[in-house]
Amino acid sequence: MAVEVEIIDDHTSHIKQILRAAKILKNGGVIVYPTDTIYGLAADIYHKEAVSRIFKIKKVSNQKLMSLIFPDLKNIADWVHVPTPVFRVMRRVLPGKYTLILPASKEVPKSVLQKRRTIGIRVPDNEVSRCLVEELGHPMLSTSVPKGEDDFFTHPGEIAERFKHEIDLILDAGVMPNIPSTVVDFTVEPPEILREGAGDVDALF
Repeated sequence: MAVEVEIIDDHTSHIKQILRAAKILKNGGVIVYPTDTIYGLAADIYHKEAVSRIFKIKKVSNQKLMSLIFPDLKNIADWVHVPTPVFRVMRRVLPGKYTLILPASKEVPKSVLQKRRTIGIRVPDNEVSRCLVEELGHPMLSTSVPKGEDDFFTHPGEIAERFKHEIDLILDAGVMPNIPSTVVDFTVEPPEILREGAGDVDALF
């Protein structure tokens, strides 16, 4: 069955679309949704099949780092180990255009981690992203929609055409910029910038 597309309009309520997307995730589906940077590819962390579909779509090994999406900072410490200095940074820059890599806790399913001990975390400065995770009731597994080594799909129509039988739903918020989040590894000292993206690096230190 071809992918469904739901239009997300800034001038109207998103409730209907959010409920639809959350239901698909809970039933083991894979969706594309807008963030504060680029489009994200998402699944429910508790559905092994959906997690496997994400890896297959990305065409990478299970060693590929994925991220967990949160609506706020409230429960992040249940899922990753957050030293006090890092929490101060998080309070300063999140919600925002950053992916922070931290040691995963035992709450993160093994199907998500595979043999890794770390996971990326994101709190996007985007209402749709945060409402979707709140409706899901726990963190959402997410990664970028793949196009190339350093390039990303920005047009929902192109995503629908390329992945029409691999994705269940696209939340269409229009064309987005081709600038991903800034990725920072906080498992090393000093912290290492793995990718300089939309988030201001100077705000981290």
